[in-house]
Amino acid sequence: MANTPISAFTTEECAWKQVSIKILGRKITGLRSFEFKKGISKELLFAAGDNPIDIQSGNKNPSGQLGVLKYEYDLMNDAAQAAGYDDILEVPHYLISITCLFKKYQTSPIRTITALGVAFTEDTVGMQQNANMTEVPLPFICMQRVTAKG
Repeated sequence: MANTPISAFTTEECAWKQVSIKILGRKITGLRSFEFKKGISKELLFAAGDNPIDIQSGNKNPSGQLGVLKYEYDLMNDAAQAAGYDDILEVPHYLISITCLFKKYQTSPIRTITALGVAFTEDTVGMQQNANMTEVPLPFICMQRVTAKG
């Protein structure tokens, strides 16, 4: 094992100020949170006896969620309506991709997560007493998630 100086080791993954998300080519400035998930259906395979003999893999199911401020949600719906749809939930999945760029420092290499073929599945707008802002969660499913380092 190579000796790594302590000063070269860090557990910091990225800085929020270096995160950038684009949807339909537009940078989302009201971004509060993001989450990209990838699941694979798996189950135990049983045969003789009461212990599994293998694990079977099935379908992949990429998904995620964005948290945006209400004004950003309104702008997304305005864009959807300008394109002839009722709201962002009605925009066909083949028209939406989400590109998330993040890095640790300004000079660090960019890491990219791209969700292709995105369909937002629901929106919930609510607020609580004494709230300073309204955050809208936008869960989504997608056809594919691609991760790259550039």
